[in-house]
Amino acid sequence: MGADPSKPGTSRDTETVAIVLATSPAAGLPWSDGARSDGSLLERLTGQLRALPVREVLVVVRGQDAQAEGWEKGAESGPPHQIRVSDGLAEDLRIVAKTARASTSPVAVLAADLVAHTEALSLLLGHPARPTGALVASGDPAPLRPPVRTEWGRVVSAGTSFHEVEWANGTFRGVLQVGEAHLAGLADIAEDLADLAQRRHLGRVGDGEVPELLLTGLVRAGVQVHAVALDTLHCGRAGTRPAAERAVRELADVDEAQARLDAAVKSGDGFFTTHCVSSWSRHLIRPAARLGLTPNTVTGISVGFAAIAAIWFSDGRRAGLVVGAVALYLSFVLDCLDGQLARYTRRFSPLGSWLDAICDRLKEYLVYVGLAAGYVAGSREPWEIWALAVGAMILQTVRHMVDFSYAGAMADRARAAGLRAAAPRSMAVPWDEAPAAAAAKGTGSVLALSRRLDALSAARGVAYWAKKMIVLPIGERMALISVTAALFDARVTFLALLGWGAVALAYTTGGRMARSFA
Repeated sequence: MGADPSKPGTSRDTETVAIVLATSPAAGLPWSDGARSDGSLLERLTGQLRALPVREVLVVVRGQDAQAEGWEKGAESGPPHQIRVSDGLAEDLRIVAKTARASTSPVAVLAADLVAHTEALSLLLGHPARPTGALVASGDPAPLRPPVRTEWGRVVSAGTSFHEVEWANGTFRGVLQVGEAHLAGLADIAEDLADLAQRRHLGRVGDGEVPELLLTGLVRAGVQVHAVALDTLHCGRAGTRPAAERAVRELADVDEAQARLDAAVKSGDGFFTTHCVSSWSRHLIRPAARLGLTPNTVTGISVGFAAIAAIWFSDGRRAGLVVGAVALYLSFVLDCLDGQLARYTRRFSPLGSWLDAICDRLKEYLVYVGLAAGYVAGSREPWEIWALAVGAMILQTVRHMVDFSYAGAMADRARAAGLRAAAPRSMAVPWDEAPAAAAAKGTGSVLALSRRLDALSAARGVAYWAKKMIVLPIGERMALISVTAALFDARVTFLALLGWGAVALAYTTGGRMARSFA
């Protein structure tokens, strides 16, 4: 299915230009899933690209061989396509550089011997934001699966057969996309790498390592590269016919539709959201999509339920508090659903993100007002409850100021790092200079400890969930409000919010300061 220009992020101006490197003999390998055989790996991949928002396909070959001609004949119904002849690695890189300089759209670089689920490719190439990113997965490095290190959803170190990675925790799976903002940097890096390859300064790097080289160059230049995790989906390169046949058979073991649904549910949410909301709200995603609901529509309905909760809370009686608690819970379920629906349908927009953030605060503060009004309706002292309500609002506002200001500072730092591109000679050494320097200064043990703690947290034990809950995320806040309001009264609710919120603020601020000094 082609791109729909009526949807956010799918206009022709933002669709990806794909460079497919059919420079290895494996690109011409036949593929078969056991029931049928349909052309070469190159033809299979380009067929998948036609189903994605790809504006143009450029196939780089070593010569006008039969596999390229066959693909060209079968590509009449797809996006515009070209074939470029290259005589080696340096020329491959220069073609990438020239394409990046001429393009006004994101550029993707893929190896033609790739065997992948279409849904796996769509995680990156079909994302409406068109980010600079790479497909990564867990597993041990191999010749066609170079090592990477990822932290906080970013690739922070990448390797090739020449370049080394310290503390590798994943592998690169051969699909790289560079967003429009980084195209000039991609062109510079590709040209620098081409010069190094021509002078044979890249050691034993082979002709088929263009995506790996470009990823390593981008990371070393300070470009933020998103690490797009595959989870249950498959994507990888096949160097031999048995490997290709085995990889194609493995694709059938995964339900792509279910994998897409699973990917729509965030994996890093808090305890309450993960176990008491997302565990069943996932069943509402497909019905919502079939009904044609947009994420912004679901956000609006969520605000409506929060308003209903506030009205019932303002009643002040036990029945009203219980009904309000149920309405607030349903409002939060819809608040989770709008993001899940956006990820499932890939209908993201800056307006939607802004509305979601604004409406979260609006709903929460509406509920505060309703609780305070209901408490006053019970003929109790108004000044105390309104002071507690205002205090809870102020505390929550300060917490969000800390979060957003830190996120802004980190974004500024990343942009500054992007302007300080690494010198071309940095690619002529096999190790990352920054980790090596850190180890020389005695901070390597700190980094190693950080990696061990991250691995411990990944097990999702008590420590993991305690770390998630202590910061009082929105799921825990909604649960706290609902339970304390239904069982007690507004005074208990506000005191609980102030107490837990103060601990969360101290914990978050301390952690941000420590991380900044580190």
